[in-house]
Amino acid sequence: MKKTYKIEVDCANCALKMEEAAKKVEGVLEATVSFMTQKMKVEFTEAADEKAVMQSVLKACKKGESDCEIFLD
Repeated sequence: MKKTYKIEVDCANCALKMEEAAKKVEGVLEATVSFMTQKMKVEFTEAADEKAVMQSVLKACKKGESDCEIFLD
């Protein structure tokens, strides 16, 4: 399953950090972050719990870029 989330990030380098962090989270097959559109596209593994995975993605992104935001609703 693929889903797109609205994000808030300050620069292209920060978006790259978010993308790299998201790709390392268990349950994520692929992640793409666009600074220009302020969106994150995530493809989940088949058995993944989307909400739990995205909480982990948010935590991972905040470690690398503390002032980023992912709008999960």
